[in-house]
Amino acid sequence: MSHDSQVDDHMDLEAPSAEPTVITERLRSAGLRPTRQRLALGQLLFAAGDRHVTAETLHAEALAAGEQVSLATVYNTLHQFKRAGLLRELAIDGSRAYFDTNISNHNHFFVEDEGELMDISGDGIRVDGLPEPPEGMKISHIDVVVRLVKT
Repeated sequence: MSHDSQVDDHMDLEAPSAEPTVITERLRSAGLRPTRQRLALGQLLFAAGDRHVTAETLHAEALAAGEQVSLATVYNTLHQFKRAGLLRELAIDGSRAYFDTNISNHNHFFVEDEGELMDISGDGIRVDGLPEPPEGMKISHIDVVVRLVKT
């Protein structure tokens, strides 16, 4: 059963304006059908530039924008976007996954007290001494998360 039927026809989002056609084309170019739920969540995710979200924060934003969408549907859509190459997933504490709209190879600060991720500039970290990957494997990228606490 498709989760598409779980979303109503209401599409009056008050997110920062990214043309719906831009979101539609972004989804289509990633091989995803632009359903109402994907358009609504895509608008919230991609309209404001690069950002880091959890499924829970995106669900709350969707509800505040008038979208009747379940948390399970938000999780499923985020994972569809990730598999399509539109998002990166970062597992920070094992219990919470963050999704990043900036899919370039970059690293993060994590503010532990607030649960907030921030990008580190591209040349801010160097990693030396990597082990050789097992035969038939290659390193796709390295995620570095620098944890911060307030002083």
